[in-house]
Formats: sequence, C-alpha cells, structure tokens
Amino acid sequence: MDPAQYTFPWPLEGYQDQGPLPEVQLPDKSIENPMTGKLSSSYTTFTAPLDNGIRGAFDVHIYYSHHDEQETAFAGALWERVRREFPELRIYKFWDRPVGPHLIAMFEVNLFTPTQFGAFVPWLAINRGPLSVLIHPNTVNESGEQAKDEEERNHTQRAIWMGERLPVRTQIFRRKH
Repeated sequence: MDPAQYTFPWPLEGYQDQGPLPEVQLPDKSIENPMTGKLSSSYTTFTAPLDNGIRGAFDVHIYYSHHDEQETAFAGALWERVRREFPELRIYKFWDRPVGPHLIAMFEVNLFTPTQFGAFVPWLAINRGPLSVLIHPNTVNESGEQAKDEEERNHTQRAIWMGERLPVRTQIFRRKH
C-alpha cells in the first residue's frame, strides 16, 4: 500500500483562481468559512470515479470470527437489525466462512447514495460492537465500467476501517482479468 505508486488529483483543482479565504477565528474556535450559496454536488452524487450505478459506490464488509459463538451471535443479530432498519440497502448473505479476499467470515452491505452512506456509516460506528468493518469504494473507468485494475487500491489505499484492521488477500486482485 505504498502511496508513491499512485497518482492523486490535486485537492484545489477547480478552485485555483479564487481569492484567499478569511483567517477569522470564531468564538467556538472554528475558522470562518464564507458560504457560497450552493452545496457541493457530493451531497447528492458520489465523486468520480465512484460507481453511481448498479454496483454501488461503497461496499461495507462486517467481519466476525465464526469460531467464536458470542461474536457469531452478535454478528447475526446485527445482520438482522441492518436488514430491518435499512431495507433499502442491498444486503448479502451471512457467510459462515471466509469468502473471496476476506480471510474471516463476514456479511456485506452496498451503499448507493451519499445519503445512505451518511446514515449507515455513523449508525454502524455506534452499533458494530466488537466487530471490525472494512468500507471500500467501488470505482469505474471513464466508460462507466468496473475499474478492475483499481480493486487492490480500493481495498487498501482507499479503504476505511472501523475497529481492528484485518488482513485482506489483495493478491487475488493482481491476477489477469
């Protein structure tokens, strides 16, 4: 996961010709940030190259040790709760063994909109209990097709973890497609 092997867009792309921002500190110690009158489009559509289509922009993998009865019971109850509270999300089977690049049992949830991400991820931060969670983006190429050459990066450099970071078999993403 060496960042030097990747390129990154410049953070100020599209904002270079704007004037300086004020350096006024407000009573709550935050910095004054002038309103522009419009919200970022990222509130309604995921930023490219995230998949705004059928695959969903983010996969959420919730891991548990299938050898631990208590953890398995907790994960099963969480899986049921997610299905009941978030029926609009795509929720996959409760795997009782490792599958794909995942070295321990897990279940998966897909997030399709920034609103779903904004609701589910904070909820999960509070309700995940002892379980580790991998949140990784799904990216597409300029043609809108799955960016298979970006899978390893999506599962490592672009990944978000809650709880203990667990190993993922990323070598399967290096195989010829």
